[in-house]
Amino acid sequence: MPCKICIASFIVAAPIALLAATSTPTPQSAPAATAAPTASNARTWKVDDVHSMAMFRIHHMGAGMFWGRFDDVSGTVTTSGSGPDAIAFDISIDPGSVSSGNDQLNSHLKSPDFFSVKEFPSMTFKSKSSKRGADGMWDVSGELTMHGVTKTINAKVELTGMAKGPKGDAAGFEASFTIDRTQFGMNYGTEKGSIGKEVRVIVGIEAGAGSE
Repeated sequence: MPCKICIASFIVAAPIALLAATSTPTPQSAPAATAAPTASNARTWKVDDVHSMAMFRIHHMGAGMFWGRFDDVSGTVTTSGSGPDAIAFDISIDPGSVSSGNDQLNSHLKSPDFFSVKEFPSMTFKSKSSKRGADGMWDVSGELTMHGVTKTINAKVELTGMAKGPKGDAAGFEASFTIDRTQFGMNYGTEKGSIGKEVRVIVGIEAGAGSE
């Protein structure tokens, strides 16, 4: 509904402005920034660790793309609005849950050559900002901590769906990003090019609404 006080003020001010013959242009409003979830409007979705996982892909011997996964994903997603209008992630992954389909390779991946799980028992991602795009996609920026190193990364996140499940409301998210593992101190196999530097990561999350 138009603001009656604003309209009245304009009716009074307009003739004065015309008589003064001012030519100052009317400033345009800046594009609205995506609002962060606040305590009053936020909704917390707890990650369902049974229906969530992280997958990674890396070039092996300059030939095939090797895939592995992490089975233990936990944390929360915070949203506000029906769209939602704002979104934030606080996710943890247990590198000890790495699975390649081969027991010997799993042991090597857990060793100091790669994830060094005894020294670094968790990987985390905490978002700092998000921007809603088209078709349910989000540009999310935040801090990834892995192997004792923290770097800012940018991820593409898809809201895959929101529904009412048997245990209440549920939401699905799929994040994808690429990192250079050498920036996190993982250099094994790069000297001779037997294992690539770039790692493609896809994280699939299903979460239920409720308190942590």
